[in-house]
Amino acid sequence: MTKRTSAKYKIDRRMGENIWGRAKSPVNRREYGPGQHGQRRKNKLSDFGTQLRAKQKLKGYYGDLTEKQFRRIYAEAERVKGDTGENLIGLLERRLDAVVYRAKFVPTIFAARQFVNHGHVEVNGQKVNIASYRVKEGDVVSIRERSRQLAIVLEAVQLTERDVPDYLEVDHNKMTASFVRTPALGDVPYAVQMEPNLVVEYYAKN
Repeated sequence: MTKRTSAKYKIDRRMGENIWGRAKSPVNRREYGPGQHGQRRKNKLSDFGTQLRAKQKLKGYYGDLTEKQFRRIYAEAERVKGDTGENLIGLLERRLDAVVYRAKFVPTIFAARQFVNHGHVEVNGQKVNIASYRVKEGDVVSIRERSRQLAIVLEAVQLTERDVPDYLEVDHNKMTASFVRTPALGDVPYAVQMEPNLVVEYYAKN
């Protein structure tokens, strides 16, 4: 399990964007960067800086994955036939914690990771407690019977700040989500623009 040592909203401040589209994000109140000199800091970036920022944003979005984890996923995306950037998005969206988050079973991607790790989730009727577990097309992800009345689940289902994407078929009465298909970049409901092509450029040079 990856230990997140920094507050999730610090990622928003660092990027200068509300990357999860959450109402409580500090970027909604102040768009400048964190720290004493945040207001004076200019954001004119070099090509390398732009590529690095795109990588940090995408990596941070999925629960601030470690560089080792993210690079491993990228390497797999590179090996698979097709566009590497699109493959990368598809692999990230197939993570079990991402599916739990997209299905609105929990309010944040960070909560999704913890929720899976604590054994509240089943895949095809079998308990899975590994957040990075790779869901396949046709798999059914469900909340375990004893966990369906948890406050975090009941509150998440009522959230209006994001919708369930159409590559999932979700039944909030039964607390199940079927993974219909692997999404392309345009299918994923990011709150801000993600640029996996820049991530590909970053790793091609580094």
